Amino acid sequence: MKCALVGAPLKQKDLAGDDLTGADLAHAVMHRAKLGGAKLDEANLTDANLNKTDLKTASLVGAKAENAMFYGSDLSAADLSGADLVNTKMQTALLIRAKLDRAKISDAMLTEARLDDASLQDADLSRTNLVQASLRRANLAGANLDNAGLVNTVLRDANLKDARLTQADLYGADLSGADLSGADLSGARLTGAVLTGTVLTGVKLSGTLMPDGSVHN
Repeated sequence: MKCALVGAPLKQKDLAGDDLTGADLAHAVMHRAKLGGAKLDEANLTDANLNKTDLKTASLVGAKAENAMFYGSDLSAADLSGADLVNTKMQTALLIRAKLDRAKISDAMLTEARLDDASLQDADLSRTNLVQASLRRANLAGANLDNAGLVNTVLRDANLKDARLTQADLYGADLSGADLSGADLSGARLTGAVLTGTVLTGVKLSGTLMPDGSVHN
């Protein structure tokens, strides 16, 4: 039987390690709650408040968290594979070593978030705001970053093989040592971007605004 906790007041509650698989936590208030190591696979977290919540190593595989708030939360090493994170607010969140493969993260706010060493293979990050976020060594192979905001984003040594970055704004982004093999950067803005040691084999650059201000034909 699924646990029904719709709109539950769980602020600052200690739920570390608890099994909340499939729980209905829509609109729940879990501000500053302790959910480290908790199981939230397939849980419904739509519109939930998880601001500044401890979710380290938690499992949220296939969770539905559309419109949820994770501002300043610690999701380090959490597993969010296949999760629905559309339109979430995750500014300054820690997602270091987190698994986000195939996750839907479109239209989300991830400004100044830390995603170093995170895995985002085939994730949908279209129209997502990643301004000043850190994605050092992140695996973004096959990810969709169309129209994403990546101004001053750090993508050093990131894997962006076959990623989609059409119309993405990479103004001042650090792509040093990143692998962009086969990526599509058509119409993207690379003004002021750092491309030292960046692998650009087979990259599509139709109409791309290059670091020196020229437009690639």
